[in-house]
Amino acid sequence: MWWFQQGLSCLPVALVVWSAASFVFSYITAITLHHVDPLVPYISDTGTIPPERCLFGIMLNISAFLGMATMYVRYKQVYALNPERSKIIKLNKIGLTLGLMSCFGLCIIANFQKCILYYIHVLGACLTFGVGAVYMLVQTVLSHLMQPEVHSKDIFWIRLTVLLWCCSSIVSMFVSSVVLYSGLYGTNLVQKLHWDPQEKGYSAHIISTVSEWSLAFSFLSFFLTYIRDFQKISLRAVVSLHGQTLYNAPQSFVTDEQTLLVAGSI
Repeated sequence: MWWFQQGLSCLPVALVVWSAASFVFSYITAITLHHVDPLVPYISDTGTIPPERCLFGIMLNISAFLGMATMYVRYKQVYALNPERSKIIKLNKIGLTLGLMSCFGLCIIANFQKCILYYIHVLGACLTFGVGAVYMLVQTVLSHLMQPEVHSKDIFWIRLTVLLWCCSSIVSMFVSSVVLYSGLYGTNLVQKLHWDPQEKGYSAHIISTVSEWSLAFSFLSFFLTYIRDFQKISLRAVVSLHGQTLYNAPQSFVTDEQTLLVAGSI
């Protein structure tokens, strides 16, 4: 059995691979069609113009679904490992709520493009990355509370490192974006897809775009830390029937009716 076939480790693997592919494929398509500059465009800019916009949207929607599934499994795993620790249970529920909000934000990013509905797109980005960063914080705290009984300290330190990477990317992106869109370098920069290195504001633009890519891959790296944990869990659906038929009538009536039909056929 391959390592990604153990337990549900295929979920975080699929989430990371598919999400990375959605960024890369959209980027390659946009570059090939000369819709954006090759040197580190905004991720959102690579999904602004058709046909890459269609590819970007559908792939990110699937990523959101995979994200929700991964976060739900993580929630069930933490709960199963700590059924009587109220603090962990409460944090775990908060983490699931934050995670689902972050995935909803990803759907907004996928379906409301930057150049069409900018403020809705920004709202989606805030939900995805802002709330998502808080989700990472909650999961890191949970890892701290569960070590060393449930897992080693190494997992906690790895997740803490990725969290710090994420936070530094957020700060860098926020500061550079504020400087870029402050009005010092012109107006309507949101619609700008091509930049000249000699233009004013180009440095702030590059810092902002690099920070965005760094932020995105910090999220993917965080989910990579779930792979080993997910090798130790599996879920199954249990079917519970409320009756032996799908009729609305009481069971006794259905049984009598079937008896009459059988007797009549004889």
